[in-house]
Amino acid sequence: MPRAALKLAALCCLALALLAGGAVAALVEFENLVLHANGGFKPRALPRHRYAPIEFKGHFDIGTNDGTRPQALQRAVIEFDRDGRLAAAGLPTCPAARVAEVGTAAARRRCRRAIVGTGRIEVQVSLGSSTIPASAALTLFNAPRVDGRPAVLLHARTKTPAIQTYAIIAPIERQRGEYRYRVTIDVPPIAGGNGSLTHLDATIGRRYRAGGKRRSYISARCSDNLLRTRGSFLFAGGLSIEGSVEKFCRQQ
Repeated sequence: MPRAALKLAALCCLALALLAGGAVAALVEFENLVLHANGGFKPRALPRHRYAPIEFKGHFDIGTNDGTRPQALQRAVIEFDRDGRLAAAGLPTCPAARVAEVGTAAARRRCRRAIVGTGRIEVQVSLGSSTIPASAALTLFNAPRVDGRPAVLLHARTKTPAIQTYAIIAPIERQRGEYRYRVTIDVPPIAGGNGSLTHLDATIGRRYRAGGKRRSYISARCSDNLLRTRGSFLFAGGLSIEGSVEKFCRQQ
């Protein structure tokens, strides 16, 4: 099926899933692929006009109906509601080169003051006729700016079937409209192309002091009782799945 047709079919499946689920989470089945994404934040009570610190949690799972290794995810683009705000002024940064060759504990020691989130990844690797699962802790660091824009560094190290360290720079683009920020994550080949990312979860939030002021890496307000997150996922073979997750907030 042509790439454009794959994307259209996936969008139709996603629209039905969102309508059935009340548009609070995304659950999509397209051919053999199954994708589930969800997220949330706390506190749920936020000012209507003023921004307040929050902690964001999100995850996605990628699997198949028959239990085989899913198509490899190549790119994920995540967009965040216009009522969210990112602030990294005065927060230390962590260059990818500083942690690209070390494990999680060493990376967190080297860039402790730049940590903005933690989580976990899971992958499946094809080895002969077998599929081997592997998992690793995920760390998100405030990264040096890319083309003048803020960025986040995702770091993880898997050890099965061999050691592979990931240090991925994800630029953060500010935009106009319903969604204020767009984060683009290009997923490198896993196990030489024989692996697929099957799970990622992250908790993001950091409060710090800079310039004599208390600051928060992410903040939000509740102007219309909803905070929205939208994702686009591109897989090997051209399949593209898009959709959004909505969570209610309460105005203080």
